[in-house]
Amino acid sequence: MSFAREAGRAVRSTLVLWVIGAIIYPFAMIAIGQIVFPFQANGSLLKNGGQVVGSALIGQPFTSDRYFNSRPSTTSYSTADPKKDDAGVLKTGVSGASNLAPSNPALLERIKGKDDPDPTKKIEGDLNRLKKAGVQPTGDLLYTSGSSLDPHITPEAAIAQITRVAKARGFQPNQLETLIAQNTDGRFLGIFGEPGVNVLKLNLALDQIKS
Repeated sequence: MSFAREAGRAVRSTLVLWVIGAIIYPFAMIAIGQIVFPFQANGSLLKNGGQVVGSALIGQPFTSDRYFNSRPSTTSYSTADPKKDDAGVLKTGVSGASNLAPSNPALLERIKGKDDPDPTKKIEGDLNRLKKAGVQPTGDLLYTSGSSLDPHITPEAAIAQITRVAKARGFQPNQLETLIAQNTDGRFLGIFGEPGVNVLKLNLALDQIKS
């Protein structure tokens, strides 16, 4: 009789804990997320004209002179088609660093470029590309992030691009300085991490400026 009572108590306890852990708690977290943090709970999606254009958490490639350029990505921010990945940008998966050493020839060619009599084999290099565009290179404009999906660049990297963007759009530099300041995220809780500029947010705000 004692064994049956204890077994019944164990079964009831298991069912109660299952209901709490598998049903009540998950649905409570979903409800709190949707009520208190709806933007974050739904993927931090950014819209332009009512249409979703991306997430504030995932970077996008921007290379036009009319926009602030993103940080380089080993996976092109996962925009490559796995079936047509001729450049091999997805060999490391949809996220991850190249893990190339500072002395690796492939990394040096991407940054410094490579001369070759054959124009098809010549590599300009990000360093030369940025200098030609009048941009003072910063570390995050030359090197990829650990995830290859980083949506932020440093305020210094954004400021370095002001002259190029202002010239391409016919804006005054002080307009862009203000825009960068408005789209700079501070340290988490004021102490963790470093300030960063969300490139997608900044470029969406850029398109709203009337020339």
